[in-house]
Amino acid sequence: MEPYSPHSWGDKPYHSLNYYLKQTFGEKIYKLALDGAMTCPNRDGTLGTGGCIFCSGGGSGDFAEPQHASVTEQIEAAKARVSAKIKNGRYIAYFQSYTNTYAPVDYLEALFREAVSHPDIAALSIGTRSDCLPPEVIRLLKEINKEKPVWIELGLQTIHESTAELIRRGYELPCFIDAVRRLKEAGLTVIVHVILGLPGETEDMMLETIRFLANHTPPVDGIKLQLLHVLKGTKLAALYEAAPFPVMTMEEYIDLILKCIRLLPPHIVIHRLSGDGPKKLLIAPEWSGNKRLFLNSLTRALRETGAYQGEWHRPRQP
Repeated sequence: MEPYSPHSWGDKPYHSLNYYLKQTFGEKIYKLALDGAMTCPNRDGTLGTGGCIFCSGGGSGDFAEPQHASVTEQIEAAKARVSAKIKNGRYIAYFQSYTNTYAPVDYLEALFREAVSHPDIAALSIGTRSDCLPPEVIRLLKEINKEKPVWIELGLQTIHESTAELIRRGYELPCFIDAVRRLKEAGLTVIVHVILGLPGETEDMMLETIRFLANHTPPVDGIKLQLLHVLKGTKLAALYEAAPFPVMTMEEYIDLILKCIRLLPPHIVIHRLSGDGPKKLLIAPEWSGNKRLFLNSLTRALRETGAYQGEWHRPRQP
């Protein structure tokens, strides 16, 4: 174990995305959520219909820019939406909705190359599934990565097969392990999505998923920690209404997040600590709709545990 230096990562006692972006690109970079007009094998009947049970009608891309005639138009529209926060800056083109490698490679090439050709785009981020990465797609991503950085965001959610079956993920853990290996061999950045609070999972089970990723070989580059949101119109909502299952209080979730942070090695960038669900769709937990309260409470908890004073110890980088 190596001691944490309070000044290692700027204003956070962990390797935050904001710190990583400033170190990598020399400035604050914003993500622009785009729609690649794709579906998912869990929706089109290949594996199932309706998607994973937590997935909303927007395919986890509820904040993505509505699809326009071209990627360039989407980028310009998304830039206009964040113009109050950033001017004359650079962005990450984030294909978020549904499964963004689930299409013929020619279609993907046209889509992704149009995005990276935009002068204001600094990197390309692609949300997808571990079972939707055939060799020809990884070859394409490897070539684009030579022009601008390519991040692949994989929705693992949990390592536990019983939970994966419940949420209808549609693939088993070895598929994820193989996908990470092939992506890293191609030199691509891998970010993993984990949902905390899935029905039936204990705290120990959730921390097992975090430990698995913390010790994964080859190492993953980033992680997104997502509080389970029960959203209207999802199969999860129907399950919750028929037989309500426990959802975490804010205090329980913050305590769990602190444990997760302490398990993650310094090289893993923490891209997200909670996530946002559209307030108009949110059923539970209700407190998660107050993002400012959560962030302020988390900062206070970090200070109270000594994280900012260098009292934490962190795992060594593998």
